[in-house]
Amino acid sequence: MVSAIIPARNEEASIARAVESVAAQAEIAEIIVVDDQSTDRTGAILAELAKRIPKLKILHTRALPPGWVGKNYAVALGADAAQGEWLLFTDADTCHMPGSTRRALADAVDHNAVLVSYSPEQELGSFWERALVPFVYCRLCAKFSFARVNNPKLPDAAANGQFLMLLRDVYQKVGGHAAIAGEVLEDVALARRVKQAGYQIYFAAPIGTVRTRMYRSFPALWEGWTKNLYPLMGDTTKQMFIELAEVFPAVEVILLSLLWVLLRPRYTPQLWLLAALLFLAISRRCVRFGEQLYRNLYPISYIKYHVPGMCLYSAALFASCWKNTRGSVEWKGRSYPAGAQTIAQKPLPQRTP
Repeated sequence: MVSAIIPARNEEASIARAVESVAAQAEIAEIIVVDDQSTDRTGAILAELAKRIPKLKILHTRALPPGWVGKNYAVALGADAAQGEWLLFTDADTCHMPGSTRRALADAVDHNAVLVSYSPEQELGSFWERALVPFVYCRLCAKFSFARVNNPKLPDAAANGQFLMLLRDVYQKVGGHAAIAGEVLEDVALARRVKQAGYQIYFAAPIGTVRTRMYRSFPALWEGWTKNLYPLMGDTTKQMFIELAEVFPAVEVILLSLLWVLLRPRYTPQLWLLAALLFLAISRRCVRFGEQLYRNLYPISYIKYHVPGMCLYSAALFASCWKNTRGSVEWKGRSYPAGAQTIAQKPLPQRTP
């Protein structure tokens, strides 16, 4: 019924848990792991898993073709080899809880959806993860409304590549990953093509379904989010500055500075007063962040990470803008020059009634 496809490039820390959690899903008939030229113990771990998991198949990539992002090429190979009616694209850092595939199939029926995607619960270890990841996801939830994404009358489309289940026939009709070969945000791009073709998608963040620990070190955390943030937040400099105005008290700082300059000829404001006003502005943002944490089911205690999270997020967004427009995006040991990530997409087929 379902073919699970997992791209893996140097995933020795998490690949075993991912494969075993997928193998435990009764609805998954085959698991295709595409080893994307790993140089660590990923290959050895997969070979050991294959001895005791009969439905596990291992493929290997060759040289990356021009115009392709590595992950897209790996999952495209997996999809070509898959036999299932449904294709479940998932990542090597993702753990599937019991019943997750059954729930996705039920959601597909209940919502008449050909694409079902879940945003996983986040496992957070280090200070950097607790500071940045909840902040990022609160911003994403503010930008990508599940209600709007799931409304067939609206153009909003989004998905999470850590759990993206798509009907095989529709995947082929919209061109598969070959149609978005150069897209860094392949999950959002694929969801957009599916919805533009006239099909229903369902995106949610259910509890107890999927879990992930995306990054296990600060360098990996920084590399990952500076790859994704700028495209996620609109892919334009204008949208980036709008986003920064939403999260960073730059406007308040500018207004207080103007106040200082304008009042100095007649009256010299006390520095403590300006500092108090700035503190109040940041406190207001902090309270709003606490509300977002509550709505997104993060511990309210994470409010203490608001200031470092805000600073990290702003710096990562600036760096992501630079990498995606003037520098190059680095990911998993590969470099994608700015402007080369998005190639001309194949035209969308029209859905027949």
